[in-house]
Amino acid sequence: MGVDLGTQSVRAVLVDDDGAVLGGGAAPLAGVREGVRHEQSPHDWWRAVRAAIGGALRDLPPGRSRPVRALAVCGTSGTVLLTDGTGRPLTAGLMYDDGRATAEAALARERGLRVQPTWALPKVMWLLREQPAGEAVRLTHQADFVVARLTGRPTATDSSHALKTGYDLTADAWPHERLAGLGLPESLFPEVVRPGGRLGEVGADGEAATGVPAGTPVIAGMTDGCAAQIASGSLSVGSWNSVLGTTLVLKGVTDRPVHDSTGVVYNHRAPDGGWLPGGASGVGAGALAGAFPDADPAHLDALAHRYEPSHGLAYPLVSRGERFPFLAPDASALLLGEPRSDADHWAALLQGVGHTERLCLDYLDHLGAPQDGPLTFTGGGSRSPYWNQLRADILGRTVHIPRHSEPALGMAVLAAYGAGAAPTLAAAATRMVGLSHVLRPDPARTARFLEPYLKLVGELERRGWLPAPVAAHARTRADALETS
Repeated sequence: MGVDLGTQSVRAVLVDDDGAVLGGGAAPLAGVREGVRHEQSPHDWWRAVRAAIGGALRDLPPGRSRPVRALAVCGTSGTVLLTDGTGRPLTAGLMYDDGRATAEAALARERGLRVQPTWALPKVMWLLREQPAGEAVRLTHQADFVVARLTGRPTATDSSHALKTGYDLTADAWPHERLAGLGLPESLFPEVVRPGGRLGEVGADGEAATGVPAGTPVIAGMTDGCAAQIASGSLSVGSWNSVLGTTLVLKGVTDRPVHDSTGVVYNHRAPDGGWLPGGASGVGAGALAGAFPDADPAHLDALAHRYEPSHGLAYPLVSRGERFPFLAPDASALLLGEPRSDADHWAALLQGVGHTERLCLDYLDHLGAPQDGPLTFTGGGSRSPYWNQLRADILGRTVHIPRHSEPALGMAVLAAYGAGAAPTLAAAATRMVGLSHVLRPDPARTARFLEPYLKLVGELERRGWLPAPVAAHARTRADALETS
């Protein structure tokens, strides 16, 4: 079983060793967004997890004596809260894009820690300022909170969720000396294990709440972006997975870390010891919901082809600030030009995400990250056939669409590996992840979108958000693609 705590919902999926889906469940989530503030209630996470797991188990064929052999949980990257020693929440959950810890992030960078304002470490510092003095606290990631409810006690965290809280993946340790200089004691930080390790077992209370049998192994998970990468099957060096949900996340596979002095691209450690570099943008499908809350996406997709390119040129940030492919805390959504209709505006947002995706890949190339493997699309946005083909055409790249693309499946694959059902994670993914179809770019459409892409690059550079060397590299790659 895999459990995915997303921004808008919790998903649970139960699969067999060959990847056949035996059951699935979902439950909605809501939070509070006010400017740079974005919070959710940890109690709502647990309520939604219980409902989602219950839905997955209800779908299970009758007569199975052991419904769940192992489970793993993923959460949104950088989402954190404070709990007491028993796992009871003391604060709200500060979500992955909460931007209130700008000053704390600046202080951490002064002390040699490469963090962004939306990362978990500065949020922990911010939360501690709000916490009553003298109360023992423990930093807890979103997935950790759910695991503690399942097992009946706080457990170790995994190195994937711990990355944005300052964990040093190269040394495989918390940098306690630097953290102490920020006023963060060792007692605040949990033990860390590698994804795929065993965290504990479902306890009696966890069974009563979810229906998952007591004694079921709980396997250390990864962040939702890494989970989606596992679900895509993109686990060979040079392969990349683009996860389009509320926001856009790109994850790849390399045999060594990708170094980025700005911290825009960061490296997760794979369960087998390899590296999973990537970045998370603030651009994504959430901008569609924000602009058209009552829209019929399929209907507007059917009209969008009339506007290629659109009369408006968009950089569709979901909320203030950008984290990838450049770091600009003050960046805001932009729309150049005047769309002539709702469909034209919709097309501008779809194309804007595609342009951002292209710029992300250009930035990764600028850093020397290999891109000679397959590219896959996953996430809720990949359910739109029109948008998938549009993105492939803007990128000018062949794209693979997995049969099932949700992060919950990735956690089920990781749970299978952690439970010993396969010798390696790649072997588990090969067996459990299937390919739906392949998209090939239309060269004529790729050429049609080149001018607006370069115009957007120029505008981002003019505003001071996109560094000049990155903009120049994007133009060089565009010239190379045009002449190839």
